[in-house]
Amino acid sequence: MVDLRRMDLNLLVTLDALLVERNVTRAAERLHLSQPAVSVQLSKLRAALDDPLLLPGPRGMRPTARAEALHVPLREALEALQQAVAPTGPFDPATAERDWRVAASDYAASTVVHPALAGLRVAAPDTRLAIVRMVPAQIARQAEQGGIDLAFHTLDDAPPELRQRRLFAERYVLVGRADHPRLRRRPTLAQFCRLEHVIVSPDGGGFRGATDEALALRGLSRRVVLSVPHFLFVPSAVADTDLVAMLPERLAARYPTLRVVEPPVEVPAFELVMLWHERVHRDPAHQWLRGHIAASLAERTTGAGRRQVRR
Repeated sequence: MVDLRRMDLNLLVTLDALLVERNVTRAAERLHLSQPAVSVQLSKLRAALDDPLLLPGPRGMRPTARAEALHVPLREALEALQQAVAPTGPFDPATAERDWRVAASDYAASTVVHPALAGLRVAAPDTRLAIVRMVPAQIARQAEQGGIDLAFHTLDDAPPELRQRRLFAERYVLVGRADHPRLRRRPTLAQFCRLEHVIVSPDGGGFRGATDEALALRGLSRRVVLSVPHFLFVPSAVADTDLVAMLPERLAARYPTLRVVEPPVEVPAFELVMLWHERVHRDPAHQWLRGHIAASLAERTTGAGRRQVRR
């Protein structure tokens, strides 16, 4: 058996030309090589395959039985190899059939995926999109192994080995039900601390977050009475009670029935980024999806503007 790892695959291209032309001179012209160079390669092929392959005949060269048996499969193999290494053609979303998998928290699904969804269905109707649970510690491995195409995460915690594109900067606002008696105007810092707060704890069960860190720098603390694992539970929780919450502004804007006010404490903003692995960086389909998501966010920002926040 021939060991392909030790064989110059260019020799197989030469053999294909020789089997087609059955003449060293014409094969050399086909390959843009000199006749002596093709003759040398034919000698190497004979040694590697342990067969004369082509013998002198009355009308050029006559292939041996081994060469005849190789002709069709070799042609098919070279055509398949050529197709495999050919540059990828442009991506046509209108005719594409493809599944995409993105890792996103409920916040990112609401503020990034949702704005892109309607346009995605129109532009690429035969594609499918799966939103999978965001597990920050697994993002890099999932992307490397092909388990996800994209992930949406905060810049500060983004795996450095993944490529990234900044989507937007986000800040926190204070929200409560529309007729909340203590949110008719911006509360003082003391009033803010006395309110009963909901906190989102993605890891589950935590009662401390970025707002508490900001308050601690002033020697203050607030009353956190409810901890939930998802952002999307918060609007319904505050709409039916006197609870309040610090929510990302883009998410709060999706609930016009809530009252949104400027908090009396400044909580550090965060940047949301889109993440992907190097293996798909140049894939035209992947490039199209990334561009579509970024464009949909840009259109939403310029077209709608932000909801007014009471100060």
